[in-house]
Amino acid sequence: MPTALATGSFSFPPVTGETPRSSLEALEGAVRDLAGRRDAWSALPINRKVGLLDRMIQDVAATAGRWVSASLAAKGVAPDAAAAWEEWAAGPYVVMLQLRQLRDSLHAMAQTGGPGIPGPLTRRPDGQVVARVFPARPYDRLFWNRVTAEVWMQPGTTVDDVRSGQAAAYRGAGRPGKVALVLGAGNVSGVGASDLLYRLFVRNQVVIYKVNPVNDYLGPLFEESFQALVSQGFLRVVRGGAEEGSFLCTNPAVDEVHVTGSDKTFEAIVFGMGPAGAERKRRNQPLLRKPVTAELGNISPVIVVPGPWTESDLAYQAEHLASMLVANAGFNCITPRVIVQHAGWDGRQKLLDLLRGVLGRIPVRRAYYPGARQRFDTFRSAHPEAECIGSASDGDLPWTLIPGLDPASATDICFTTEAFCSLISETGVPADGAADFIDRAVAFANDVLWGTLAATILVHPRSMEDPAVRTAMDRATADLRYGSVTINQGPGTAFALGVTPWGGYGSEPDLRDIQSGTGFVHNTLMFDRVQKSVVRGVFRARRDPPSFPTHSGGAAQLFAKLVDFEASPSLRKIPAILRAAR
Repeated sequence: MPTALATGSFSFPPVTGETPRSSLEALEGAVRDLAGRRDAWSALPINRKVGLLDRMIQDVAATAGRWVSASLAAKGVAPDAAAAWEEWAAGPYVVMLQLRQLRDSLHAMAQTGGPGIPGPLTRRPDGQVVARVFPARPYDRLFWNRVTAEVWMQPGTTVDDVRSGQAAAYRGAGRPGKVALVLGAGNVSGVGASDLLYRLFVRNQVVIYKVNPVNDYLGPLFEESFQALVSQGFLRVVRGGAEEGSFLCTNPAVDEVHVTGSDKTFEAIVFGMGPAGAERKRRNQPLLRKPVTAELGNISPVIVVPGPWTESDLAYQAEHLASMLVANAGFNCITPRVIVQHAGWDGRQKLLDLLRGVLGRIPVRRAYYPGARQRFDTFRSAHPEAECIGSASDGDLPWTLIPGLDPASATDICFTTEAFCSLISETGVPADGAADFIDRAVAFANDVLWGTLAATILVHPRSMEDPAVRTAMDRATADLRYGSVTINQGPGTAFALGVTPWGGYGSEPDLRDIQSGTGFVHNTLMFDRVQKSVVRGVFRARRDPPSFPTHSGGAAQLFAKLVDFEASPSLRKIPAILRAAR
């Protein structure tokens, strides 16, 4: 046992409840086995890796139904509930998209030497390079309703740098292999799978994946889904809690660590816990001296640009906001936490009233994530005026709205602390017109709200006809210091696309103030020097999306069909998909 673990100077925050565990001997054996296979993986011909991805596409398709059923049961969601689609969409579907994208990137590398870029590489007026990455296939245009996506590179990156930097882990003969530890997220099942695939196929590293205790049931399903990697010694799936995580982090054969979780977990990993950890953090003297990347959550803002919204526009966007909040019962790092509105807009209260009405029609959900009740009570204590919507019994939490926060109160808990439960707040920023509001809202999001992961802007197309608003929107897109900026789309779109890098804003953070983390995942085109992803969509679709919580259709059936389509694309499957989307 490493000395740091034995003395207690390095540890994770404790997780309550019984956790099935891999023994320390088994963990040591798993790391040793992976270390013995890391060079073989690094040197494995690309065509062989394409073959492994082909097999995993079929294996994930075979396990998808059981994967979803296990996730629904663990979260207390009935298979026929309206919310059942979430486990398809944020689990097997996003993983299937990434498997196919990685397969296509590696296939292109085998043919031409690089992953390619589906759209143009352009320069903004300030010289910043932008890559258009979505849509890439005719199917994308059909299934994603005019969604487009770009990857913005860090300032100073040239067009030649972008192309030469792609797939950097595959360049150079005889590159030594590495062992990566991936500490899985406890909320959305697709997160951990995406993280381990990124490390294997983008970073070209073998992986030991520790399942989060909250969703330990995923371990056997991942072993089955990724058996092509497990059987050849390139992936090991292990179980456990704090002690096992500490053991793996400090194991000398583990070269790099990735964690999806909270900033407190990151600090425990990097600096240690207790007074000694706090002192190391103050001095910026990490206890763990190996590369650690992380995705750590966010107080996600939704900036609502005032404009000529009709009553039906307001109703549509109230449903849109509700869909972002209720997804996964609010236990997402990109759940919107602060709606930022113009203080004097006549649509402000109308939008909130409609949001209340939508939430009142959505059944409350089980608060399955540890600590949810305590976090909820903390926010309610700070804001006794909070509005609880829906009847919650033991084990559930109501949808909760805290409107009318003072944007000047920078220390408000809603601005400094991620609620990570079924709670959303709202504030009104004074401004002289829409363009001025956009500038002020961006400054508020950047300078007051904690986190750098994802920000959303809702703007009416007629507002964009005003040159001042259009210029302010372009400025906002550039100035928002978030890893993903989504315009008229929820931040979940940027997560789901796969081709868009996912992580905190792409600058080197201070480890003592890590915010939403460091490094990117997903990124199936294997870019280097990424600053942010920008996703754009339509302000209002012709019909309500199946993901809207009061939609009458069967969104679960739709996403099940999409998983099947990605497993074996065929024109014959498209009519059934389009019917399911109605």
